[in-house]
Amino acid sequence: MESESDVKDLYQKDFDAESYLQMYYNPNSDVYVEGYYLSFLLENLHKTFSSGDVKGDLLIDIGCGPAIHTIISACECFKEIIACDWTDRNRQAYERWLRNEPGSFDWTPVLSIVCELEGDRAKCAEKEKKIRSTVKRVLKCDITKRNPLIPAILPPADCLVTSLCLESACTDLNSYSQAIRNITTLLKPRGHLVMFGATGSTSYKVAQKLFPALNLNEECIKTTLNANDYVIKEMKINPLSPEQKTTFPYLLEYFFVLAQKTSN
Repeated sequence: MESESDVKDLYQKDFDAESYLQMYYNPNSDVYVEGYYLSFLLENLHKTFSSGDVKGDLLIDIGCGPAIHTIISACECFKEIIACDWTDRNRQAYERWLRNEPGSFDWTPVLSIVCELEGDRAKCAEKEKKIRSTVKRVLKCDITKRNPLIPAILPPADCLVTSLCLESACTDLNSYSQAIRNITTLLKPRGHLVMFGATGSTSYKVAQKLFPALNLNEECIKTTLNANDYVIKEMKINPLSPEQKTTFPYLLEYFFVLAQKTSN
């Protein structure tokens, strides 16, 4: 079994941000995830943030990778967003998009989906501007550390969002629980955790390179959150259809969790 240090080295050395974006978020890709995980994620994020129950001053996107899709809806509900990721290339790709540099990834198709959910598919340019003004910093993050954002010092966040991060970085259920505990130090009492991920997965591919994943199930997710002082407000498990299993043979289902940190 690989150690956490081995996994971190693997991501830093071999994770190709551009290949990841083109493989999973380009509509021309054979494995473009609209209708699969992406639609599931965007629809649940829209519902969560449009409800008015999850809002505040600061949201932190944990393990954002090179992707902005997790904060498209959230940018309307928070004064400031901090994106963070372990891998240098991921943060660089994210920052290129924030600066609107030529050649940065085109998120228009994904932005259009969210804008349509919000009632106006044509407002992509306005949404881009909103995101770029709301994301204030892109920081290095190590969820294996007690304070994942050291040396940065931030006020406690009102909300944490994380998608497909924890199961990619953790090697067993003990390290998974510790990672939850670590990121929770960034969250204020009564703050919310919005988490997406996959169950039944042991690996996934980016540009034919295999990356490990922790095999989670619904029960261990619930147990871990409860053990780390969260109350689960909503949880959805979405099994893959036969067609989806053909496209994504390395996972069983994907999940959404909205949880709230206790006041302790």
